[in-house]
Amino acid sequence: MSLPHYTDANFKKEVLDSDLPVLVDFWAAWCSPCKMIAPLLEELAKEYSKKIKIGKVDVEASPKTATAYAVMSVPTIIFFKDGKIMEQVVGVLSMSGLKRKIEANL
Repeated sequence: MSLPHYTDANFKKEVLDSDLPVLVDFWAAWCSPCKMIAPLLEELAKEYSKKIKIGKVDVEASPKTATAYAVMSVPTIIFFKDGKIMEQVVGVLSMSGLKRKIEANL
């Protein structure tokens, strides 16, 4: 499974207007920690598919979105619910840490 990619063009529709909460992974292709967290997010996307959307924003391909949410470091994970930021986490989390954050933001 590959996570959906959100862009400057589809971010409002896919994230802000979503009926489900959304976890957005702001990442970059050159970022080693981003590569470490990617398989964890893919696994969680399957496990929580009915409860939360999980997708990615490439900060270099979608700089407007990254700038709008003051993403200064990658990976940055932002939880959105009803179009609002619920929580923002910078850096890599373990699988158990990610699950705790998802449960807290559902």
